[in-house]
Amino acid sequence: MKNQPSALRYILPAIIVLALGLIGCSKNDAGTGQPQKEPAADIAAGKTVAERQCGACHGPDGRGRGPAIPTLAGQPEGYLLAAMAEYKDGRRHHAALRAIVEGLSDADIRNVAAYFASLPPIDAASRQTVQLFSPYETGKKLAVACGQCHGPDGNSKTPGTPSLAGQQPRYFATAIHEYLSGSRGTPSPMHMVVRDMRAVDVDSVALYFASQTPAQRPPADFGDPAKGEPHTVLCAGCHGLLGVSGDPATPSLAGQDPQYLVNAIKAYRNARTYEPMIRVVAGLTDTDVDNIAAFYAIQKGKPAENGPALTQELTERCNRCHGAGVRSSDMAIPRLNGQDMDYLVMALRSYRDNRRQTSVMHSMVLPYGDAVIESLASYYASKPSK
Repeated sequence: MKNQPSALRYILPAIIVLALGLIGCSKNDAGTGQPQKEPAADIAAGKTVAERQCGACHGPDGRGRGPAIPTLAGQPEGYLLAAMAEYKDGRRHHAALRAIVEGLSDADIRNVAAYFASLPPIDAASRQTVQLFSPYETGKKLAVACGQCHGPDGNSKTPGTPSLAGQQPRYFATAIHEYLSGSRGTPSPMHMVVRDMRAVDVDSVALYFASQTPAQRPPADFGDPAKGEPHTVLCAGCHGLLGVSGDPATPSLAGQDPQYLVNAIKAYRNARTYEPMIRVVAGLTDTDVDNIAAFYAIQKGKPAENGPALTQELTERCNRCHGAGVRSSDMAIPRLNGQDMDYLVMALRSYRDNRRQTSVMHSMVLPYGDAVIESLASYYASKPSK
């Protein structure tokens, strides 16, 4: 047993070399050491399969025949192969497509991808009717109804009414849904304002207010900010240093109306059901709550988003992969210009909600609601494919 370590010193390298050799053989022709080559795709055969299996939805020219059906003509071959593989193994969810792809041989899949990739890029039929969607401008119009209580720019001057300027957008949207569902207590005037809003409308208003600058608030007429500051150590982990949140789903507290903060904190004792907050406030006295509110009220907030420039900033990021200068027939990266808008919306939501399991796309889309997704989709759908 004492000699075992020295023996392993010789045996382990031999095992590793043998394993590497076996891996190498799996990629090479047996006994030749030459790389294996995939059989050349047969475009004519791919056309035959595509017309039989794909034509009902994607047409013989690769143009989607209805809303939410993507245009395939001119898409990179590597992307088409990857997409069909994802439908086949369940990483993309579409029952009909999975059934079709499962019925195709590897050669069929290779030929179909080559056929659609060989076609000239073509605009979706809906491109001519696409209207660019600006969530910021849409939110600005809808926010007029909110300004009567929360201030035209989201800076409330009514005690007990929260300021919305600079508030994190995902938190704002979540709060609206909680008011509508009743999980934030009794009905309020907000119900009448927001009850008929679509998700896209709520997200647009959230982005508008998130882009406004919180006003500097005078000291509260109650509480002691200096005594409140030590208690905020527990708050900073979620709500950010000095109450400026960096998480789209967690509210900023800096510059908030102090009476609203008192009411909100106390609500976790008997109405709101978020367990981490319930545990934090359990040990606070009413005086502690007053002091915490007084501290956060005088902190300087800042906008959480730059709404007017957001779509441009996001498309610049998207174009690093999807732009014309980086496309290649071998890359699994799709063309977006001229694609059907409804399909782009559906695909982006799928990435955000993790129904398409691509970690990079999931992380890029996750922070954004339906309004931003619609703006991105309208931007690319309005561009010519060529």
